[in-house]
Amino acid sequence: MKKLQFLLFSLLFVLFCKVNAQTPYDDPKNHACLKCHSSQIISFQNEVTGTEMKRLMNPYYIIDTTALRMGVHKSFDCTDCHSYDYTKYPHDGNLKLQPMSNCLDCHGGDPTYAQYQFEKIDEEFKKSVHYKISGENFSCTRCHNQHTYHPTARNSSSVQEIVSYSNSLCLSCHNDMKKYELVAGHENPQIIKIHEWLPNQELHFKNVRCIECHTQVTDSLMVSHNILSKDQALRKCNECHNTNSRLKASLYKYENLQARADNSFVESLFTNESYIIGAQQFPLLKKLSYLIFFLTLGAISIHIVFRFLKKK
Repeated sequence: MKKLQFLLFSLLFVLFCKVNAQTPYDDPKNHACLKCHSSQIISFQNEVTGTEMKRLMNPYYIIDTTALRMGVHKSFDCTDCHSYDYTKYPHDGNLKLQPMSNCLDCHGGDPTYAQYQFEKIDEEFKKSVHYKISGENFSCTRCHNQHTYHPTARNSSSVQEIVSYSNSLCLSCHNDMKKYELVAGHENPQIIKIHEWLPNQELHFKNVRCIECHTQVTDSLMVSHNILSKDQALRKCNECHNTNSRLKASLYKYENLQARADNSFVESLFTNESYIIGAQQFPLLKKLSYLIFFLTLGAISIHIVFRFLKKK
């Protein structure tokens, strides 16, 4: 009886701890790093003059604490990745020259993360145009912000949310002159102009991820990381707009979207947020459309014949 009581007490204690558990970022004002990095203004004591100083924070170093708490690394503290020397302010300028830990330092070779195939992703990435141009200077964090990243594609059942989040990763550089030039070394291309060949640009940008056309479909990965150069990007409309649409092997291959594939044709017209013309077809309606077409053609032909005979 005592053992049972002890087990019940232990279980309740664990549940209590989980419910009341706090992340390091619950109160930014009491966090050594976020006191500055969550605010537009930083305050510090000038040891030379003995006065309090205020400065504007570099906007690229301001962290969205709400997004931070939703990210996959919310249980880690800043010094788990950054040098502990950063806890001293002003920061030593040489700290910025130290190499940062990369994703594979933690995720590579660890059976806990084997299902996510980080090594395979790294192999694919090293074939990409990003790596060919920038080499080791282009890391995972160029696209996946380590402070705020969360796996939307795995957790969301909304195609619109998946598309929006994925495209925001691409546009964070490709629609930002300063960031793009920092990586590419030349001016930001005009996205609208480059895609002027694409009909209904706005609809495509809203409902399809950039990577659907700018990567190769890889069955073994959730998302291909082999980003192709623009001259290799897909420009064939029928690759998506047909019954064997490549979108089924990319955007719609997630398990949490399986319910969409199980819907009836009529139901999918109303529930599918990204209905693709030519991709969703109902055999019976297709045959019926052929029948209606030929009956209409036959009626017109008979009408023409009778008009011709009547004139005679």
